[in-house]
Amino acid sequence: MSLATLVEPQSTPFLDRRQGSANQDAPGRERRQFANSHDELSPDARELALAIDAYKLMHRRRFITFEEMLSVMKELGYQKF
Repeated sequence: MSLATLVEPQSTPFLDRRQGSANQDAPGRERRQFANSHDELSPDARELALAIDAYKLMHRRRFITFEEMLSVMKELGYQKF
């Protein structure tokens, strides 16, 4: 059996979504790792959320790893007892 018989041609063309949607007038929705609003958080959780947002902006990251989150928490002074 040849490779050509194993690989079937695509029935639909490739859609490159990095270029945006066909309708450029529609507002885009940014995917976020956490909620868009920090209004319902406790003061401590709000401080952490704002610090994480600042970290993500500074490092141009949309999503962060647990290691990065831990480093943000340590920068705020959190310690394991």
